[in-house]
Amino acid sequence: MRAFIRAVDRLGDALAVVAAVLLVAASVVITWSVIYRALGNSTFWEIEFSVYMMVASLFLASPYTLKTNGHVGVDLLSHYLPQRHRTRLAIVVAIVGLLVCLYLAVLGGELAWESFLRGERTESTWAPYKWPLYLTMPVGLGLTALQYVVELIRSPEPESLAHD
Repeated sequence: MRAFIRAVDRLGDALAVVAAVLLVAASVVITWSVIYRALGNSTFWEIEFSVYMMVASLFLASPYTLKTNGHVGVDLLSHYLPQRHRTRLAIVVAIVGLLVCLYLAVLGGELAWESFLRGERTESTWAPYKWPLYLTMPVGLGLTALQYVVELIRSPEPESLAHD
């Protein structure tokens, strides 16, 4: 079990690095575009490329964000609960998050597959395929669901839960 947890954690770390590289690429392209246009030139691909990179980085960094507790959470309720109820609430929230990620990963997979089969492209002059962008959704959310499984395994079960 420890090997599984370690493997999922490392995969999340690796994807966070990929996401960071994608964000840097988007930033460089946007900066270049601003300078290039300020010099009186015109381009047609940089905005769409940057959007692809930013959306991909969002989904690919999601497992790492969950692992490091970086997701936005409202903890007002859990703050005032006793520890045993706080732990139960955290488990319920993790299960709901797992189910939502699985559901959205399946829908995203269907979207990517249908887009691939149809050969859908964007309506811009550059016209890249849409399916690579759509594919980042099931990949990122599927791996986030896997990270939720790891977090559920990793969560300690207090004695009060075992005796209730």
